[in-house]
Amino acid sequence: MNGESMTPARILDTDKQQVTAVIKHLVKPGSEPAYEQWLRQISQVARQFAGHAGVTFMRPQDSVCPEYVIILKFDCYRYLQQWLDSPERQHCLSQAKPLIQKDEKVEVLTGFETWFTLPGKLVQTPPKRYKMACLTTGAVFVVVQLLNRLLAPVLTGLPPLLRALIVTAITVALLTYVIMPRLTRLFYRWLYPQRG
Repeated sequence: MNGESMTPARILDTDKQQVTAVIKHLVKPGSEPAYEQWLRQISQVARQFAGHAGVTFMRPQDSVCPEYVIILKFDCYRYLQQWLDSPERQHCLSQAKPLIQKDEKVEVLTGFETWFTLPGKLVQTPPKRYKMACLTTGAVFVVVQLLNRLLAPVLTGLPPLLRALIVTAITVALLTYVIMPRLTRLFYRWLYPQRG
């Protein structure tokens, strides 16, 4: 149960940005109710740890994604590692062992990697950084140019900093929920050639 598959090599140097741990469990048939109860219990324990910034669950979706996916956020890698190594978590994992079919998989993501994931493919090694930088730069450039032209008449009377904040907030929302999922799907073979 301690065989966590992590990719910390690129993130050990960062202790100042939020990190996301994506944990997958394949639950034994018929154990779902007990596992759901276990999820609530371990979530309450995790909330008591420093740096905890939220948790989201994705339930199995037939053959597309047969596993439970736990998306756990912490303020920085150090706090996440404290939780992953804690005796409290190890105790919770020992309680889950009879409910799951195999050891969990843990993937740690930082920064923009979470923009480059698709449903059913959440846990995988992130694309190369230069590819993420290229795609993100292009997307940000196009969105900011369009928003500046479209919103300029509406935002004219506002202070410059407020205008910039509004454009930035809309840009991030569009990238997160609309643009990057579509670009990731469109450029999937380029981003992940080993899986293409």
